[in-house]
Amino acid sequence: MSKISILDFTKEELSVKIKPSFRAKQIYEWVYKKYVNSFKDMKNIPNDLREKLEEDYYLDPLKIATIEQSNDGSKKYLFLLKDGKTVESVLLPMKKEKTNEEGKLLHHTRYTICISSQVGCKIGCSFCLTGKSGFLRNLTPGEITSQVLMIKKDNDIAQNRRVNIVFMGMGEPLDNLSNVQKAINIFSDPLGLSISPRRQTISTSGLSTQIKKLGNMNLGVLLAISLHAVDDELREQLMPINKAYNIKSIIDAVKEFPIDARKRVMFEYLVIKNLNDDIKSAKKLVKLLNGIKAKANLIFFNPHAGSSYERPEVKDVLKFQDYLLKHGVLCTIRESKGLDISAACGQLKDREEKK
Repeated sequence: MSKISILDFTKEELSVKIKPSFRAKQIYEWVYKKYVNSFKDMKNIPNDLREKLEEDYYLDPLKIATIEQSNDGSKKYLFLLKDGKTVESVLLPMKKEKTNEEGKLLHHTRYTICISSQVGCKIGCSFCLTGKSGFLRNLTPGEITSQVLMIKKDNDIAQNRRVNIVFMGMGEPLDNLSNVQKAINIFSDPLGLSISPRRQTISTSGLSTQIKKLGNMNLGVLLAISLHAVDDELREQLMPINKAYNIKSIIDAVKEFPIDARKRVMFEYLVIKNLNDDIKSAKKLVKLLNGIKAKANLIFFNPHAGSSYERPEVKDVLKFQDYLLKHGVLCTIRESKGLDISAACGQLKDREEKK
């Protein structure tokens, strides 16, 4: 029997497989708190059990293949999976370390990690490079969680330092919901990575039936909708999935989604020059979000080879934001990061595969 990843299991599942069950808690602490790379390093585990673990499981579902570092501090990772396939993740420094006048640390650098949930993607968005290579397979829970674990290790981010996680790398998270759910539970487990669900965001292209399923799971995670257009005609051009899940079905599902009283549903809006960057679109977006505790996040399109779309003018994005704010919609502009490296999702993978 071939080995399987021990990172694929929740603590509860592991406690059924490994006896006595309290050993599962110890193993979890070694993996997620102490960052060990070998079962041999689990010093409070009996030798015979360590040997059995070595026979049946492995700790490294992925390896770092390539890292690109931007001048702004962001890092893009290309991870190699056991079957030779690759996925991307990104580390984004959101706030720099801060000290007071006496040199006392006020807070550490704050990070967001964007992770993948699939190898490739079925959605086929016209602006996205990932979908060009098609869909290959879902990632396992261990392959999802290991992205965060490896990035924390590689950057010496201590186990007790919290990070924000966004499921918005390669793939559609809600198309791999069962494995994503398990990964969320592992991230959230106090003996796992101990990352609160409120620090985890699911970014979806709008699979309305799956949004409802996720809501019924009541995991406590945040929701981000990749909207990008305010009418079905344009959205179908940008995102063919809109034919199956139109804007109305998405809005209806969002209205039923349980959200923390202090939080909002994020609506991601990729701004593309001369396509959806006009005030007419801003007016439609205000009307669309009426009655929803929403936040709009405007994103500059990142050009990549083979795309006919262009990056919008800064002045047009600012006008768009100003209109939303004046009409009661909380709106931010996402700071562009990694423009000096392979910034667009799938770009690093595509470039490395063509070498």
